Amino acid sequence: MNANANAQTLIEVRDLRIGFRLGRTGQTQAVKGVSFDVPAQGTLALVGESGSGKSVTALALMGLLPKENTLLGAGSRIFYAGRNLFELPRSELRRLRGRDIGMIFQEPMSSLNPVFSVGFQLGEVLRRHLGMTRRQAQTRAVELLGEVGIAAPGKRVDDYPFRLSGGEQQRVMIAMAIACEPRLLIADEPTTALDVTIQKQILDLIANLQKKRRMSVLFITHDLSVVGEIADQVVVMRDGEVREQGSVAQIFGAPRDAYTRALLLCRPRLDRRPERLPVIDDFLGSADGNRPDPVERRRGLRGDEPAILDVRKLSKSFYSREGLFGRREFKAVKEVSFTLAKGKTLGLVGESGSGKSTLGLMLARLHEASAGEVLFAGEDLLKLPPEAALSCKRRVQIIFQNPYASLNPRFTIGQILTEPMRIHRIGANEAERRERARDLLAKVGLPVASFFRHPHEFSGGQRQRIAIARCLTLQPEILICDESVSALDVSVQAQVLNLLQALQDEYGMSYLFISHDLAVVKYMADEVMVMSEGEAVEIAPSDEIYLHPRHPYTRKLLAAIPQGWRGGRATA
Repeated sequence: MNANANAQTLIEVRDLRIGFRLGRTGQTQAVKGVSFDVPAQGTLALVGESGSGKSVTALALMGLLPKENTLLGAGSRIFYAGRNLFELPRSELRRLRGRDIGMIFQEPMSSLNPVFSVGFQLGEVLRRHLGMTRRQAQTRAVELLGEVGIAAPGKRVDDYPFRLSGGEQQRVMIAMAIACEPRLLIADEPTTALDVTIQKQILDLIANLQKKRRMSVLFITHDLSVVGEIADQVVVMRDGEVREQGSVAQIFGAPRDAYTRALLLCRPRLDRRPERLPVIDDFLGSADGNRPDPVERRRGLRGDEPAILDVRKLSKSFYSREGLFGRREFKAVKEVSFTLAKGKTLGLVGESGSGKSTLGLMLARLHEASAGEVLFAGEDLLKLPPEAALSCKRRVQIIFQNPYASLNPRFTIGQILTEPMRIHRIGANEAERRERARDLLAKVGLPVASFFRHPHEFSGGQRQRIAIARCLTLQPEILICDESVSALDVSVQAQVLNLLQALQDEYGMSYLFISHDLAVVKYMADEVMVMSEGEAVEIAPSDEIYLHPRHPYTRKLLAAIPQGWRGGRATA
């Protein structure tokens, strides 16, 4: 039976097998016999970790897989309107893309052309697929930007992508995807690494557009809590195979597969704080696929802990040219004060642009502060000359958000780990430094053979472990974690959080944990500081701030946290 025979099904995927050539003789299987249906006017979520085959499946639906190295299984079929998409001529498939099937890609800044205005890019879709004139396309582009919630669309239509925030860029991508009123919208990780408030806005927007335009949605994500907010049906994938599929009520209420249960429980919860987060192997390695509930971890401050860092009225301004001789001041951080207790974790939350990362970079002396004091070991870090500040930099280290950009691609892992020790004269000789580097690799859960490999040979989670090991080479007392787990799969995120917690227990380090993910912050932090537009609007113990938030902005952030399925979207 094909899709045309079932009025309730828009897309029918059958026995999809996709491989890729590696070199002259090698090959790898990315998708291994996947089958599922996309319901008409409904939402199907495709869930799994990186490498599970989710995005490859979506690219196959769009006909965007590279011809030169793609190996398509002989029995692979994708039916749309009664026709197998793999048998369509390229010209017909090109007409289908954009008009009948639209796609929102994961990284909007990489998908939008930086040298064209958003109005021109929207208009190009309308001119190519609907035959509109340039003026008609411009008028319709303004209407589309307004429909997806861009403020003042008549003015923003002429903006270039770099002038838009991450959430606005994603809204432009949604406008492009729905411009021709497609019957199917594919959303590939559209909310990954977005603030919780922006994430909620995007999820609500997609859900509202789906109902208004009566289109189907294929929603791809690694986060099951997001799935519960938007999906009717769920397909769980791992290693190119379907592990489980069913209604959202069945997947959340009674998951049958151990891997599904693992994905549901790996993510930190607001109502529990286990001593250690469960990971995938905890479930797949047990006989019945279940893991007993662990003991709870206690968080909070007694009040008599010594302060390792005392920040007083810290400020940072940036300046841009205005007119011929003038300049405009932008206050990124405005007189922020707080103390960091020794051996404890201060969580720092807020939306993009709130000043979180700027604050962390000032503490690491990677940005120069405009005003204020940062007292560390009795000295003001901001007043130390560069030579004296070097020893303090050793004691205050930072883990950056993007492990792909923060590791030198030309260095081996051994060179990445031994270079900081050489600069700070740690270790009597090179042999001792290499031995310490190997010990640290074992400490963060990587094999000793990693010493001779390069960063591109590792996954995102492994690279973040390498970044943590690099910080540990200097035996820091304060570790600044700047969105260090925000873009990781939930299972890899759990591994990294467990590692950070184990290291804090062993070495007594203090953490400044910066994140937009409030569930993660609640799990890690003893105290939470909320920032908005450069100001600290609320500071309180982590349990207190989640149970009794005082500031309206804090309540707004908490209300935006995805709650998973709550019984409202189940289908029979």
